[in-house]
Amino acid sequence: MAQCVLLNRILELDDRESVFLAEESWQDLLYLPVTEQILEEGLDAEGCIEISGLGWALHLKEPAQIWLLLTDRYSTRKILPEEMAAWQSRIIGRVEVSEEDFLLAVNEYLSLSLAGELFCQSCLLQTAPHYVEERIERLMHLLPPLLPDGGRLLEICGGSGMATQALLRLGRRPLTMDSDRCEVCQGLKAGGLDPKWSMVMDARLLSSIFPARSFRAVLGFMVGLIDDFNWPLWRDILLLSASLADERVLFTVYTQKEAELIARALEEAGWRAEVIDNRNTKGIYDQWVCLAIRL
Repeated sequence: MAQCVLLNRILELDDRESVFLAEESWQDLLYLPVTEQILEEGLDAEGCIEISGLGWALHLKEPAQIWLLLTDRYSTRKILPEEMAAWQSRIIGRVEVSEEDFLLAVNEYLSLSLAGELFCQSCLLQTAPHYVEERIERLMHLLPPLLPDGGRLLEICGGSGMATQALLRLGRRPLTMDSDRCEVCQGLKAGGLDPKWSMVMDARLLSSIFPARSFRAVLGFMVGLIDDFNWPLWRDILLLSASLADERVLFTVYTQKEAELIARALEEAGWRAEVIDNRNTKGIYDQWVCLAIRL
């Protein structure tokens, strides 16, 4: 696995020190299966660094000299404070870090672990993702008048990062996520995704990590394909994601029917929505847009 530098910097450790997160994914950070097992079995640590309000790093000698990072910041199960009270005498340092910097460090660790195939036996996808230049250029033309001038952006269902390239070229840096770990992995390996700004996550669980209206805008490119059968699932994904937007949401789809379906759902949820015709004769991507503004 490539060296994760942000966790080392947060803990004020030399880059040569090995730091491991107890959990293997963002979903595991919500439910803490490994952390719970570790606490039940007990640990023999010689020192501890407290990350104020966010977690603890324990220095272990066995099976190797490592720092093991435990955090329940993103879980409703606050199982660490009582357990860690027993480690007060072994605390050798306390560090302060912002919520955003800690999240970026966790992202970097999980992303590089994924790209390094630390959590899987073999990679199912061996080829680099194909970024369609025509699509990227069309998005660069479409997006400037529709995006807010500044602020944090969240891109859901980002896949391997093709649409993300348009945002990056426009000088915007979204936090991008997708539930397909293989797609995200390929984007990371190809350099199309930044480890610090990428997440493998079910969009319906994002509100467990981010408070409502945490982002200026929430974006999703080529969400769907949406039909009568899967619409309830997509409705949950899009509305729960939209709750994280303070000002606007923007979703692109293939058909007018899909865009109108999304627009009606957003209007019922209290947004002002419009459907934008972005068709061209050559492509299949981003043919229709649903843009909604919070009332």
